[in-house]
Amino acid sequence: MSRRLKPLVIALICIVVSPVAAVEVAIERSDAKATVRLDGELFTEYLIASGSKPICWPILAPGGVLATRSYPMGQKPNEKQDHIHHRSLWFTHGAVNGIDFWAEGKATCGKTVHQRFLEGGADQIITENLWQGPDGAKVCKDRRTLRFGGTKDARWIDFDITITAAYGPVTFGDTKEGTFGVRVAETMKVDAKQGGRIVNSDGKIDGEAWGKRASWVDYHGPADGRIIGIAIFNHPSSFRYPTYWHVRTYGLFAANPFGVRDFTGNKQADGSYTVPQGESITLRYRVYLHQGDEREGKVAEAFKDYCTAVK
Repeated sequence: MSRRLKPLVIALICIVVSPVAAVEVAIERSDAKATVRLDGELFTEYLIASGSKPICWPILAPGGVLATRSYPMGQKPNEKQDHIHHRSLWFTHGAVNGIDFWAEGKATCGKTVHQRFLEGGADQIITENLWQGPDGAKVCKDRRTLRFGGTKDARWIDFDITITAAYGPVTFGDTKEGTFGVRVAETMKVDAKQGGRIVNSDGKIDGEAWGKRASWVDYHGPADGRIIGIAIFNHPSSFRYPTYWHVRTYGLFAANPFGVRDFTGNKQADGSYTVPQGESITLRYRVYLHQGDEREGKVAEAFKDYCTAVK
């Protein structure tokens, strides 16, 4: 073979049968993404670069229903084209050493740059990422682990991220614009008035759930003729558990432990946090996709199972 010919795809196929659920997880990795299948069916793709960050898209609920918005990576009929930075599932923050990593497309915004895939378990993706300012300066780095599993009625992504202040102290500022985010399918959002609903672990509904602390939040509604739900669980070992929730009736669904002033309305509060140089913080979530509403999907029970199974 000519030395000038380079393989376009480097693939790694990993298969595992989860001890807690009868599902087969297969991960195929290439230079640009990792494709995850459950029992041979597409679940999601981890894209190392979309806009200014890595994301997961598409994400399919049980039955193959698209659970997150396609825009701007793709386009479904009648999708609202707002907030281009709301890319399916992502992790960033709006004030990191004063730099906005949440938004994109502005000269003042930062970006999260994939560095490499790491070897891990057969049911997981592990990556290292570099957070860079608009001038290319190194701000911090992260290591994220995504583990996948499911049953015939539910699917999940465990998302653990450790952020390290490798290049100097790192301050996460107090802003509502963050942090671990999902943008639900257009028909699921409450504002679509098709039956979408937000419910948190304390029983707060729709707009009342915004800015509240809770162990979990569920966002469910119709998609492709079925009722499906996306719940996000905050693990008790996660930084500042239980987190605040930046969850909106227009479809944004985010966990944010830093936006205390915005969420509480207390102008004297300060939710910012500085990670000293050389130290780290870890945030941990499970994205739980299910059929039906939070009761049919047994979300409260699934949260307890998550806390027991994941230490």
